[in-house]
Amino acid sequence: MKKKRVSFSKLYLVIVMLITYLPIAMVVVFSFNDSKLPVAWKGFTWKWYQELFHDAAMIEALKNSLILGFISCAMAAVIGTLGAIGMARVNYKSKGMIEYLSSIPIMVPEIILGMVFMAFFSLLNLPFGMVTLVIAHTAFSIPYVFMMVKARLVGIDKSLEEAARDLGASPSRIFWDITLPLILPAVASGCLLAFAMSFDDVVISIFVNGPRMSTLPIKVYTQMKTGVTPEINALCTIILIVVVLVLLVSSFFRRGKKEYK
Repeated sequence: MKKKRVSFSKLYLVIVMLITYLPIAMVVVFSFNDSKLPVAWKGFTWKWYQELFHDAAMIEALKNSLILGFISCAMAAVIGTLGAIGMARVNYKSKGMIEYLSSIPIMVPEIILGMVFMAFFSLLNLPFGMVTLVIAHTAFSIPYVFMMVKARLVGIDKSLEEAARDLGASPSRIFWDITLPLILPAVASGCLLAFAMSFDDVVISIFVNGPRMSTLPIKVYTQMKTGVTPEINALCTIILIVVVLVLLVSSFFRRGKKEYK
């Protein structure tokens, strides 16, 4: 009976791995395919990477997505972190309701949020473009940082801040020397998640984007009407390589810190 359970668990793991990583592997393989149609292999080529680097519109869309992601991620980190710290230090009766309301942007469908943002920005007569994109992306990214930091604050020993206060430390000194270093991993995790959600967003961006600007997801979505070329596969491969390198560097530094300790 034990052998059957082990074999079944291995088979289940293999199936999950195939479902998860086989599509990614196919994207990488077909980025080197000489054919425009991702249905048959017609030879190895680098031309899609060459065309990608010569595609000014695609590079501009990627640049806009990166700028948008970094700005909205930074703003969400500041607002979400300060909000989580503030909520952890108050004891209002409505505290639970406020924390619940802060997570609504995650639960509301994106198409509803997009329509709401579009109506709101139209009411304020804001020109649609980078400004409206930053505001919208920051708004739906804040809950990710807020929830991460809030969960981390629960596990922090409050006696550390009390001891620092007894020793004469000011509130700002306590924040910079004690609270911030302890919650920094949660802030970083929330920022990475917020950046990923911003970089990947299509629905909300379509509603609040201007006619003269395009982000990478919008660019790919609009190309579906005329046919997506293997340039997208090449771009996905490059992004995948960058993500893997970032993970390897992060793992290396974590291992180095553990060995140092």
